[in-house]
Amino acid sequence: MNMNHCISFGQRMICGAGEYMFVVLDDRATVAGGCVACFEREGIAAVAVDPAEFSEWFEVINDADVAVVEGFLIGAAENRRQVSAQIRARCRAPLIGLLDSRALSETLDLFSLGFDDVISKPFHVREILARSGAIRRRMKMAEQCIDIAGIRIFFDGRDPVVNGEVLPLPRRERRILECLVLSRNTRVTKAQIFNRVYGIFNDEIHENVIESHISRLRKRLKQRLGYDPIDSQRFLGYRLKDFAGEELSSGAEESANSLTQGPDASIPASIIRDQESVDGPLRTNDYQHLGDVCSI
Repeated sequence: MNMNHCISFGQRMICGAGEYMFVVLDDRATVAGGCVACFEREGIAAVAVDPAEFSEWFEVINDADVAVVEGFLIGAAENRRQVSAQIRARCRAPLIGLLDSRALSETLDLFSLGFDDVISKPFHVREILARSGAIRRRMKMAEQCIDIAGIRIFFDGRDPVVNGEVLPLPRRERRILECLVLSRNTRVTKAQIFNRVYGIFNDEIHENVIESHISRLRKRLKQRLGYDPIDSQRFLGYRLKDFAGEELSSGAEESANSLTQGPDASIPASIIRDQESVDGPLRTNDYQHLGDVCSI
């Protein structure tokens, strides 16, 4: 530990910018000291803080020092609720609970206090590092969003924001919207959407259910946006209209004109492209002309 970049509080130190460390809180000094020793053997900086002194200690250190804390490990502490609330009010560093043994009631209690993870003894420092890294990755993903066509889509389970207001969506409709966004550079077929929403091994539900989900999703979005943002083409799939360029539309029309029943006859474009009825039942007469061509 670089002593030139540390601030002391009593007998404890915290590193300044440039180094990362863990803070261990436990009423039992021997337990806290043992955890710190384990970290130091792995070459990871750590500091033990008495939970009774944490509030004063946390107020003394500045924001730059708080920013380098890789995670807070909290074991036995009578003021655990107060400590966790104080940490959460100031930073988003992973908050991990340490238990002497597995206990469901205590585990659930820690999660209810806002802890990100709970582990029980015995554990290894490398496990702490891996869990801390996973928590930070999830936090980073939760902050990510994509804005497209007046819609802000999140990927952490939150409902989308449409025209500045949250649009509550059923879980499967939200997954379909996320699927369309993730595949925004290309069209996605009904079968592909079904596999992402219901799973590739689900043979109890027919994939045509996707048409109903998309129909309802379209109505909800159209009510909020004033237009239907989902573009659809027979045999090609679905796509958000923001990415349905003119070249794609013209290409689809050329493909429609190239399909023939005879030397000079072509299949009506309405069979290939039918935006208004793509979610409705397939027209048997039309598909009889196409033989074994698969639907979306």
